[in-house]
Amino acid sequence: MLFNSVQFLIFFPAVTLLYFVIPYRVRYLWLLAASYYFYMCWNPRYALLMAGSTLVTWLSGLLIDWAGRAAPEGRAQQYKKLFVAISCVLNLGVLFLFKYANFAIANLQRLLAAAGLAVQLPGFDVLLPVGISFYTFQALSYTLDVYRGEVEVEKNPLRYALFVSFFPQLVAGPIERSKNLLGQLYENHTFDLQRAKSGLLLMLWGYFEKVVIADRAAVVVSEVFDHYAAYGGVACVLAVVLFAVQVYCDFAGYSDIAVGAAQVMGFRLMQNFRQPYFARSMADFWSRWHISLSTWLGDYVFEPLVWSGWTRKLPLIGHYVTKPPVYSSLIITFLISGLWHGASWNYVLWGLFHGVTQVIGKMSKPLRRRWIKKLHIKAKSPAWMLWQQLLVFGMVCISYVFFRADTIGAALGYFGSMFGSFDPWILFDGTLYHMGLTRVQWQVLLVSIAILWLVDLKRGSTDLRGFVQKQPAVIRWAVYIGAVLIVVVFGHYGPQFDAAKFIYFQF
Repeated sequence: MLFNSVQFLIFFPAVTLLYFVIPYRVRYLWLLAASYYFYMCWNPRYALLMAGSTLVTWLSGLLIDWAGRAAPEGRAQQYKKLFVAISCVLNLGVLFLFKYANFAIANLQRLLAAAGLAVQLPGFDVLLPVGISFYTFQALSYTLDVYRGEVEVEKNPLRYALFVSFFPQLVAGPIERSKNLLGQLYENHTFDLQRAKSGLLLMLWGYFEKVVIADRAAVVVSEVFDHYAAYGGVACVLAVVLFAVQVYCDFAGYSDIAVGAAQVMGFRLMQNFRQPYFARSMADFWSRWHISLSTWLGDYVFEPLVWSGWTRKLPLIGHYVTKPPVYSSLIITFLISGLWHGASWNYVLWGLFHGVTQVIGKMSKPLRRRWIKKLHIKAKSPAWMLWQQLLVFGMVCISYVFFRADTIGAALGYFGSMFGSFDPWILFDGTLYHMGLTRVQWQVLLVSIAILWLVDLKRGSTDLRGFVQKQPAVIRWAVYIGAVLIVVVFGHYGPQFDAAKFIYFQF
C-alpha cells in the first residue's frame, strides 16, 4: 500500500479514527494489526520474515537482560556478547539471503571463471521484501541498545512487535530507535486538533514533494538515463540535477508523510532530512541527509570501528590513510552504506565516493583554513557560503550518476555523454519538450522546484507550520484548500492513476 494511493487515503483516516475511539489499553493491538495489514498488502508471506526478525531481537533482549542479572559470576559479559552475536548473525543472515545472495553468487562465479573454472552456480530466485533493510536495522538497534544498557528490556512481545512494524515509517524510515519510539507506545494519546492540523500540513507538503515534483522530474530523468547515448552534455547534466531533486523530494516526501501521519496520532518520529542541499561540506551533507541511517551507521558501525582500532590493520585502507583509524573507519562505514542501498557495484562506488570525499575534506581542512586566511575570505560571507553549497551539490550530483545508473558501465557511459559535448542550444530549440514533459509540465516543475527551494530556505530558521496555524482562519483555510488543490490538480499521477513507488522502497 503506497502513501500516494487511494487505498492509503482510506486506510489512514480509518485507522486514526478507531485509534482514538477504542480504549487506551488495546490501542497498541489495533495499531499492530493495522501495521501488519499495511505491510501484507505487498506480499503476505513476507510478513513472516518481519515477524521472525521481531521474535529474534525480542528474545535476544530478554536473554541479554537475564545475562546482566542472573548469569554466573564472571560470565555475564560473555553471555551478552553471545546473544548479541546470535541476533546480528540471524538478522543480517536473512537480509543477506534475500538482498545480497545473488550478488555474491554472481561475483563468485566471475572469480571462478577468471581462474579457469566454468562453474554454473544456482541463483536465489525471490523478490526482495519491501523495507527489509529498514526494519532489520531498526530491530537490531534495539538489541544493541539493550546490550549497551541504553534502554530497558521490553517484556511485552506485541508492543515490541509494534515498535518494529509501526506502519508510517515501516518500509522507508525514518529508522527509529527504541530510545525514541518504544516508550511512546505506552503513552495515552488524546486527539489534539492543533497537532493533527500540523501533522496533516506536513503530510500535504510530503505529497507535494512526491507527486508534484519527484514523479514529474522522474519522467525526464528516466528518459535521459535510459537513452544517454542519444543526448549531449547539457541534457545529461540537467537530468542529473533533476535526479538530485527527484530523489530528495521522493525520499523526503515519504519521510514527511510518515512523520506527519505519526504526529496526527500523537507520535513523534525523528527528523530524517534537514535542508541537505544547503550543506557546505560533504560531512555537513550527511548530517542533513537520511539522518536516521547516517546516525545509525555512526553509532553502531563507525564508532565501534574507531574505538576498536581494528581498521589500523587493514592492508589496503588502514596503512594508506594518514590518520587511521578515523579515516579508514569512515571509508568502511560508507562502503557499508553503499551496500545497504543495493547489491550492486555502482552502489559500492557511490558509498566509496562519499567516504573518500569526506576523508579528503577532513585531511585538507587545515590547508583550506590557511588559504582562506591568506586570501582574506570571510567564511560567513553569503558569496563564500553559496560557493561551498554549489561545490557540495556538484559533488553530490557526480555521485548520483553511480546511484542512478544500473551498472558501473552505464555510469561511465553516462559520464562520457555528459562531458563529451556541449549543446546549450537544447535549452531554447524545443528539445526539452521531447523528453517526456510538455511546455506546461516543465513550467509546473520549475515553479514547484522554486517553491521547494524557498520553503527549504525558510525551514531552517522558521516554523512554517506554526506560522500558518497562527494566521486568521480565512488565511489558514485558504492555505489548506490551496495546498490540496495544488496536489490534486498538478500532481503527476501517470496513466490511469498509476501511483509511482517511492525510490527507497527498493532498499
